[in-house]
Amino acid sequence: MPKETVVRKNLRLSQAKIDRAKRILGTRTETETIEQALDLVAFRKEVVQGIERIAGTRILRDPDVEGE
Repeated sequence: MPKETVVRKNLRLSQAKIDRAKRILGTRTETETIEQALDLVAFRKEVVQGIERIAGTRILRDPDVEGE
């Protein structure tokens, strides 16, 4: 995996959203909060893609429904 490049950004963000995310994630800094939130967005995408891949398999079919 290639090394990540860290860049300085100047963003206009809702302080209330940052504070809420910081409390929820238990992070110490705003940078750490935003980094973790971005990681969670990427993870969510991976989970959705995984679910979509198995959606047509027997794993997600209801065993009580006949014909499946």
